Amino acid sequence: MLFLRPDCPDCGSNYIVKNGRIHNKKPKYKCQSCGRQFVENSTKKVISSQTKHLIDRLLLEKISLAGIARSTGVSQKWLQDYVNNKYASIERTAKVKPKKKFRLNVECDELWSFVDCKENKQWVWLAMDRETREIIGVYIGDRSEEGAKQLWNSLPPVYRQCAVCYTDFWAAYTCIFPSKRHQPVGKDSGKTNHIERFNNTLRQRVSRIVRKTLSFSKKLENHIGAIWYFIHHYNYVLSQ
Repeated sequence: MLFLRPDCPDCGSNYIVKNGRIHNKKPKYKCQSCGRQFVENSTKKVISSQTKHLIDRLLLEKISLAGIARSTGVSQKWLQDYVNNKYASIERTAKVKPKKKFRLNVECDELWSFVDCKENKQWVWLAMDRETREIIGVYIGDRSEEGAKQLWNSLPPVYRQCAVCYTDFWAAYTCIFPSKRHQPVGKDSGKTNHIERFNNTLRQRVSRIVRKTLSFSKKLENHIGAIWYFIHHYNYVLSQ
């Protein structure tokens, strides 16, 4: 009996040869005209660019990955791989508008979070420009002097030279921040109100750092990537 091979789905050529089998033993073909490799009647779902764009927007809302998978019709495995790759590529430096060298005011605070279990605490150290509301510095790690040091180092040079940083009375700040650039204040002073309000925004928009959640991170890299992804979006919206 004559065996009919399928036409190429790209160029329509019937100059087709067998090219092995895939994992489920279905035969794989190769087009000798254009080089396309394919499986006849493939059940593999191709994720459209529109769906990926929707997923990118949903990642900025307080929705679990399982919820995004249900809403968009993609598999949880594909979504997890997509998120892993996306968060791994996120830049870990805040993008802010250029500033002139004059007195700048910065508000700093730390936000509790965890990865995998609540014993694995990961504090989110944040610095905000009081005038522009931009997030200018971020560090995610423990609540030690090292965390304060990394936050200070994450500030753009103009802020380290000209800004006064208002913080709470956590001792790590005093140990690391230069005295001329640092002013500890109480909550009643109102000088850290904006960064404390941003903490609430972050908890409302990033499900991984809600205090009681089933959407917590299991990998530190994804935890950091998700927070940076939202911060880049936040600063971008401010610049528009």
